Amino acid sequence: MPKLLHATAALSALLATSLAASAAEMHVKAPPPAPMPPVLTWTGFYIGGNVGGAWARHNWSDSTFGLDLGGNDNGVFIGGGQVGFNYQVDTFVIGVEGTFDGAANHNRTDGTVFPALQGHLIQVTSNDNFVATLAARFGYTGWLGSHVLVYGKAGGGWVGNNSFTITDVTTGASITGSSNNAAGGWLVGGGLEWAFAENWSVKIEYDFLGLSQRTFSVPVGPIFLVGDTFATHNNDLQMAVVGLNYRFNWVAPVSNPVVTRY
Repeated sequence: MPKLLHATAALSALLATSLAASAAEMHVKAPPPAPMPPVLTWTGFYIGGNVGGAWARHNWSDSTFGLDLGGNDNGVFIGGGQVGFNYQVDTFVIGVEGTFDGAANHNRTDGTVFPALQGHLIQVTSNDNFVATLAARFGYTGWLGSHVLVYGKAGGGWVGNNSFTITDVTTGASITGSSNNAAGGWLVGGGLEWAFAENWSVKIEYDFLGLSQRTFSVPVGPIFLVGDTFATHNNDLQMAVVGLNYRFNWVAPVSNPVVTRY
């Protein structure tokens, strides 16, 4: 009987040792690492809207008397949209953007006394109705992190006009003529854009447009100054806007291969 007990104990110990050795030789599969977050990229198309203000400056003159009429231009509300494309290389971003904004800007003179009208005070008013721009953008994301783009712009801009009015302030008589001409010129600007969500970003931007001369001719009719041509000089327009963009292809997920360790 004691021999049977000793044999059983020895067999149990041998079996336990064999099972432990087999377990030690089994392959242990480690849990996969957590996936990396998607990499932010500014590459892709975008579309958005903007609101802000515009301030015009120019001087008026006329062809008949050669008078400098001065100017008195007020700031106005503007609003519209933009569409563009960005391409990112490392921390640098290049792209192109077009904008179109409606405006209701009544640029006018303070009033000038015309000798031929025996001291009558004349005021000239023109009605700007839109601002359009097309420009290259060049930005950098290395200063404030990948979610913040600091950028500059350079290109061209156009301001459209749909009417002008010549008013004799002394008598109250006036005449309004239609005008479909646009003043074009160069544009420089810059801004800051922040990606606050996966596909959304918000921006603040300032632009300066140096515009060409624009002319208006008084139409033929029973009114003063018939045939006189009024021209604008030293034209420029400043704009400050805030905008919201929706971006396509905003993120590019980085895949992590599952590593199994044995």
